[in-house]
Amino acid sequence: MPVPGIRRSRRAEHVADTRRALLRAARDLFAERGYAATGTEDIVSAADVTRGALYHHFKDKADLFRAVMAECAQEMAQRLVEQETARAEQQPGDAWQLLRSGFQSFLDACNDAHFQRIVLIEGPAVLGHSAWDALVEEHGYVLLAEALTEAIREGNVDDLPVAPLTRMLAALISEASLYIARADDHVRAREEAGLVLERLLTGLGRGSNAIPGVSR
Repeated sequence: MPVPGIRRSRRAEHVADTRRALLRAARDLFAERGYAATGTEDIVSAADVTRGALYHHFKDKADLFRAVMAECAQEMAQRLVEQETARAEQQPGDAWQLLRSGFQSFLDACNDAHFQRIVLIEGPAVLGHSAWDALVEEHGYVLLAEALTEAIREGNVDDLPVAPLTRMLAALISEASLYIARADDHVRAREEAGLVLERLLTGLGRGSNAIPGVSR
């Protein structure tokens, strides 16, 4: 006799697997072709699911794209947190130095193929700039505010109001990322953005040195 709990568990696993397949297929196609050139029939075919399954999980193609964009942004945020945490353990430094290194790491991430195409290029075009702003607020404001508060406490950054400083720096990083993504030469744009960013940040620090690898 079938056990109801096991049946429900298997059904839940199947539902979760279907959603993951749709997200994976859509992510690859959106990154390769872009939103406009990717049809729902392409996605369900690549995911090997029915059209009904797609609309069971997502309202429409835009809703699926929103989920893909959020997934890409969350993965990148997690990757950067893990990377910078490991860096801090291996190369201890003050909060301001670590934060500036983290900014440069984020600019490097802006040339990740999926993140660049889906989050930085297609996202604002498909969902509006507010979608990008929402991701910055969700994944960046709290960590940035905490790091700035610590840097001020350590005496390495001028004692400025943290709330507006956080938003202005977030806007600066956001524009730098979009500049890189939309440039014809992404590598050169990354170098230029990193140089300008570091130069601007030196105005906030108290006698801080340039971070390694960034020319001045």
